[in-house]
Amino acid sequence: MVQCWYMDDRKEDPQDDHLLEEIDTTTLCDRTGVEVWYFHPDQIRPDNESPSLIKLKKDRGYTYEDEIKVDPSMENYEAKLKTFFSEHLHSDEEIRLILEGSGFFDVRDREDKWMRIHVFAGDLIILPAGMYHRFIPDKHNFIRARRLFVGEPIWTPINRPDGDAHPCREVYVEHLHHNDKNGIEKHVLEPIS
Repeated sequence: MVQCWYMDDRKEDPQDDHLLEEIDTTTLCDRTGVEVWYFHPDQIRPDNESPSLIKLKKDRGYTYEDEIKVDPSMENYEAKLKTFFSEHLHSDEEIRLILEGSGFFDVRDREDKWMRIHVFAGDLIILPAGMYHRFIPDKHNFIRARRLFVGEPIWTPINRPDGDAHPCREVYVEHLHHNDKNGIEKHVLEPIS
């Protein structure tokens, strides 16, 4: 199940934990807009999907999915890691259901501080459009995930600072500030079925 914390400022080895202060998933969601679910690993196989996962995909309009495996056997592995670990955003949500392995999604909070999300098999995270983030596998150097999309995938990372003026970034920032001003809390939903 997802673990999360604020990161320290050390620059060496991005695959280290970089733990500064542990936080719970509700705090993560409230400060970033990230959404988190957990499904038992036996219920994420295509031949045995949880009814909750099926409903989530239908309710959110996820009509396309594929799989990605990140490990040292990938072609141009080191170059891919540099790309994944470059701070960027997307104009659409980024949805990942972890099938095997583990890794780190780093996201920026309202105050532009790094928060680290450690994901494992069964975790599903949704990063909002316009949110700066990056990814790196943990020390195990292996993760396999299902990527979910609304319609055909648009996989265009917009690196920082180029994303600062992108319309999806403006919408994301406004949404965070609006929720903060109005005391609206976004809670984690963890269906287990």
